[in-house]
Amino acid sequence: MRCPYCGSEETQVKDSRPTEDNTAIRRRRICAGCGGRFTTFERVQLRELTVLKKSGRRIPFDREKLMRSVQVALRKRPVDEDRVERMVSGIVRQLESTGEADIPSETIGHMIMEGLKILDDIAYIRFASVYRDFRKAGDFVEVLEEITENKHEQ
Repeated sequence: MRCPYCGSEETQVKDSRPTEDNTAIRRRRICAGCGGRFTTFERVQLRELTVLKKSGRRIPFDREKLMRSVQVALRKRPVDEDRVERMVSGIVRQLESTGEADIPSETIGHMIMEGLKILDDIAYIRFASVYRDFRKAGDFVEVLEEITENKHEQ
């Protein structure tokens, strides 16, 4: 594993343990060159996924990009990181188990929205405002009404 600080390939694993949901192995590493410490994660990948964008372009699926978009929506929200990790891992497992190699970006966006709806209403609204391309204040009102209706039904 290459050191993210100095680029040396001489790193040692100091500690390995499964993540809380047992979907990955967390490894603490130290660089023999600069002494830098960092963490890596090892995950099972069932198949190579490709995201089919609205423009028709195909790009490789990137789990970290999915995680970053969720983290942006959850910024400064009181949601446990383990819950976020479980949500993202669940989405990835669902995508891999569809049997399809090409996944429409709309499908991924919808799955993220469903997950955020359960985790945090504010994060859900933040993500929805970008995903649904809100143009006016009324768009927010519609989503707020949708959330309110769902809360009353439960």
